[in-house]
Amino acid sequence: MKKIRVALVFGGRSAEHEVSIRSAKTVYKELDKQKYDIVPIAIDRSGKWLNDSSSLLLLEATTSKGAAPLTEISTPSILKNITSNFDRESTIDVVFPILHGPNGEDGSIQGLFKVINVPYVGPDVLGSSVCMDKDIAKRLLLQADIPCAPFVTVESRALDKVNAKEIFAQLGTPVFIKPANLGSSVGIGKAKNENELIGMLKNAAKFDKKILIEKFIKGREIECSVLGNEEPVASIPGEIIAGADFYSYDAKYSADSQSTTKIPAELPEKVTTELQSLAVKAFKVLGCEGMARVDFFLDEQNKLWINELNTIPGFTSISMYPKMWEASGLPISKLLDKLIDLAISRYNRDSKLQITV
Repeated sequence: MKKIRVALVFGGRSAEHEVSIRSAKTVYKELDKQKYDIVPIAIDRSGKWLNDSSSLLLLEATTSKGAAPLTEISTPSILKNITSNFDRESTIDVVFPILHGPNGEDGSIQGLFKVINVPYVGPDVLGSSVCMDKDIAKRLLLQADIPCAPFVTVESRALDKVNAKEIFAQLGTPVFIKPANLGSSVGIGKAKNENELIGMLKNAAKFDKKILIEKFIKGREIECSVLGNEEPVASIPGEIIAGADFYSYDAKYSADSQSTTKIPAELPEKVTTELQSLAVKAFKVLGCEGMARVDFFLDEQNKLWINELNTIPGFTSISMYPKMWEASGLPISKLLDKLIDLAISRYNRDSKLQITV
């Protein structure tokens, strides 16, 4: 049987570059080599696309600075790389983007794959871009009567106009500050007073032009994985137990992190059912297909609040998306099979749409 040729695209220019590499290592390891011919394609921090052999070196290195410094790797132009790797005549059957953050998870690269007419894993352009912008996503969720934490959005160019007293009066104390278009808890802070708020807004402004200030929801952090196209399904939920004041980047990924996870989360059956239903509803409302991880807060009254949807969730050794599916009876190799099948199925479905009059 002919192998399916999968282009595994990873790295990228965002602040989540390192996490992307770690996720790609897992996907590369777990993809069934009897079924798939894998073409690794890395994008370095400057946006240069690396050739197959250089990308493989990066995947197989112990760290991103491992076997070969990126400055010494041949970096063909983007146009040349696309032509050589994504031309349909070269038999690339499907792209598996494992790019986290801006330029990889926000619809940008999904648009590229669509233009060059190749199937790709994960939500399409609209679903990706909507979920990446937490401000837009929350407005759509609220319109669909899906509970989200109250928030205020500010522009980084107008930080001098932020009235901290009004913010705390409206949202209470403390508040969370986060870039609107980033993930992996990059740039996130928890402010208890005016000085902390202003300082954390300035830090978040390094990463995005739009910043969310959110009400603090006291409770537990619960996550749920969603999988599917027209008829998505939800996994059993899992719980994040942060080893710090909140689940920051270091709390997630540092070597000495004290954070733990519990799968399945210990929840009343009624709450689990409601959470799974809300996860699927949010997935549909925001136009997702393929996959997404839906993050919740469960407050002290057992009320659920959606925090955000992550359309290219992590696939690192600690990542919840594949772990929750494994606990639901779908091991990671089968999960990857399903994601690739969904990508090809959507491509075949959409290819039947009339695009001329």
